[in-house]
Amino acid sequence: MDALLIVVITAAVASAVCWILSLITRDTSWVDRAWSIVPVVYVWIFVAGAFANGDGSVRVVLMGVLATAWGARLTFNFARKGGYTGVEDYRWAILRGRMRPWQFQVFNVLFIIGYQMTLLVLITLPALVAAEHPAALTGWDALFVAAFLGFLLGETVADQQQWRFHQRKKEAGGTLAPGFLTTGLFRFSRHPNFFFEQAQWWAFYALGATAAVAGGAGFVGGALNPTIVGPALLTVLFIGSTIFTESITASKYPAYAEYKRSTSMLIPWPPRARAVAPQS
Repeated sequence: MDALLIVVITAAVASAVCWILSLITRDTSWVDRAWSIVPVVYVWIFVAGAFANGDGSVRVVLMGVLATAWGARLTFNFARKGGYTGVEDYRWAILRGRMRPWQFQVFNVLFIIGYQMTLLVLITLPALVAAEHPAALTGWDALFVAAFLGFLLGETVADQQQWRFHQRKKEAGGTLAPGFLTTGLFRFSRHPNFFFEQAQWWAFYALGATAAVAGGAGFVGGALNPTIVGPALLTVLFIGSTIFTESITASKYPAYAEYKRSTSMLIPWPPRARAVAPQS
């Protein structure tokens, strides 16, 4: 069976399971729990398909390894925050309170499950491109692998800094001025972990594009190919999610307005003069 068809069927089943569980448990975070797992499965299906068709390559296996490293790190971080213990993302609860029940269910089907689960297929499609172009590795591969690993390290550091901050905040009784993290990588970006998460999938796209170019495709269809829609839509999702998350944070912490003024939202950048007090 064609690898892409297997991935589509797997994604459809996973989506149905997430929807049914969200109805049974009244918990809409099932896609969040699948987020770091199903893309790894999809990529390895493409890897297996490549070898089954006699088109296996070092590049496509390397992409499987990178996707696995991404998934393992993200799964660990999600688990230690209680993501697999029935804790629903607080943002879904807020949205549920702003909508009528039927409106939220439509939102659940079309966006939480439909859009996001489709997106998780789209971001893995560069592995299919690499499977279809089993060319030898190039210097560009080394560059993009290094970039992916650098972004992976950056997200690991950012998540660890955020984890330590919330642990200190808990030890302080739930209050730690100014109420949000402003040091470490968060001095240069309000959401460095979000930036590095997106950047990894842009590097993943670049590996697929490199395979296409090395296999004889030109700029259009090779370096610039339809699978770019995956990381592009992921960026759209993160920007929208970040804006919504920040609206909640700003309503809780008055000092956040100054932090927004002085600090880049996503791309790490030297901050402007800041009046926000550092963490105690």
